[in-house]
Amino acid sequence: MARQRGARTQLALAYESTYGTAPASGYTLMPFAASDLGAEQPLLDSELLGMGRDPLAPILDAITAGGDLTVPMDAEALGFWLKAAFGAPVTTGTGPYTHTFNSGGWAIPSMAIEVGMPDVPHYAMYAGVKLNELSWRMQRSGLLTGTARLIAQGEDTATSSNAGTPSSLNLVRFGHFQGSITRNGSALGNIVDAEITYSNNLDPVETIRADGKIDGADEGLASLRGRITTRFASTTLLDDAIAGTPCELAFGYTAPGGESFTLTAHAVYLSRPKTPIEGPGGVQVTFDWQGALDTSPARMATAVLVNDKASY
Repeated sequence: MARQRGARTQLALAYESTYGTAPASGYTLMPFAASDLGAEQPLLDSELLGMGRDPLAPILDAITAGGDLTVPMDAEALGFWLKAAFGAPVTTGTGPYTHTFNSGGWAIPSMAIEVGMPDVPHYAMYAGVKLNELSWRMQRSGLLTGTARLIAQGEDTATSSNAGTPSSLNLVRFGHFQGSITRNGSALGNIVDAEITYSNNLDPVETIRADGKIDGADEGLASLRGRITTRFASTTLLDDAIAGTPCELAFGYTAPGGESFTLTAHAVYLSRPKTPIEGPGGVQVTFDWQGALDTSPARMATAVLVNDKASY
């Protein structure tokens, strides 16, 4: 019997036309660095008395399915996660293509994701998958990855793949050194670290069903928030925080081939931070920030992805 290795695993994704029904075709192989996507069913200890000192057999509890995927921030695969976060984009251009994702949509698409382990063999199909959160961190160096936090309806396993023949993507990966941050359209300097999290705040519909699965995951109020750590060389952000006035922050990357990704938070409110002095080195200040609905444009955020993929 072969032992499964992570390098031999595959992850295939397709959008569903009906929630909870995995399509028979149309899958795409997705790059990923780590996954704990799975289904869990805990045991409940027996509470019954009068049967002696040794416990009776435990009872199975409800099934929960979902988990986190660590994914590269790249010019093509990222579009699948942006669609899962915001809904379908508006696409313009003839190559390169510009895909514009807007926040505020009432419904987000569901996905089917199959995690394949061919050496066992073990193929786990997760249907009714929705993206709860998409987050990443900007810094000076290291590998640039994001985290997709998912909620699934359930898991079905098989010894062969049910994803057909998946298509592949061109991997054009962004790097930390290609990143930039702007405030109101002007470059924001002295940033040491930035964290960005977009959440759909999904509410699982945990109805009573014979199969133990959920009925769905309803979208709650969206949120966009994070944290910025800066070397204290200017009071620009501090002045915004003290005044309580919003500013526009844009977090972006541009690859040498012209591919790019920019997430713009149109109305950002900054918390008022302390300015700690922790030694003889440079003084750093950390701002928590939160996005909100703007007046023009009338939305919280816009994500723009430019690549050679015609549609999502």
